[in-house]
Amino acid sequence: MKRFIITGAPGAGKTVILRQLELDGFSVVEEAATDVIAAAQANRIPEPWTNPSFVDDIARLQRDRQIRASHLPDELQFHDRSVVCTAALAVYLGFPFTPFLSGELERITKDAIYEQRVFFVRSLGFIVPTEARRITLAEAQRFEKIHEEAYRDLRFELFFVEPGTVQERVDAIKAAIYANFGAPRKSKFSKKNRG
Repeated sequence: MKRFIITGAPGAGKTVILRQLELDGFSVVEEAATDVIAAAQANRIPEPWTNPSFVDDIARLQRDRQIRASHLPDELQFHDRSVVCTAALAVYLGFPFTPFLSGELERITKDAIYEQRVFFVRSLGFIVPTEARRITLAEAQRFEKIHEEAYRDLRFELFFVEPGTVQERVDAIKAAIYANFGAPRKSKFSKKNRG
């Protein structure tokens, strides 16, 4: 199975790209941070990112989703972020790496869980705030640099997905994958072939 990470700064348009890839029949493994934030806010914790346990909560959910997705019959999966993004978040928030976070970084590199090519979605140059995304454009640009450094430090190859229409960005990702691996065969269980 080939697992590709799609990442980028908050507000870069990553989620809509992943939704289009999913509509095109690809398997997508969801991001963890947004769900961790939503669950905390539902429990009346308005800013869960101020708690050091926030980073481990994300890393655990990412690990669990990645492991569950490894049992699917898909030949290719797109993962909405990875534990490398969570490490970048820890740096951005000023939290030390916990033993769990360090262990997850070691696991994904030692076991080569993800493909070395990472699709890094570049900022659109503006931010649309949400309950989970309370960040300025300047903060998002700083976060983007930390993300780049985190992936480069772990020797991932960054493929930059530049601003454009959703279709242009999706087409750039597909072209980069097909150039190296060819078009994936669709299993009878893939979303595109389900009733």
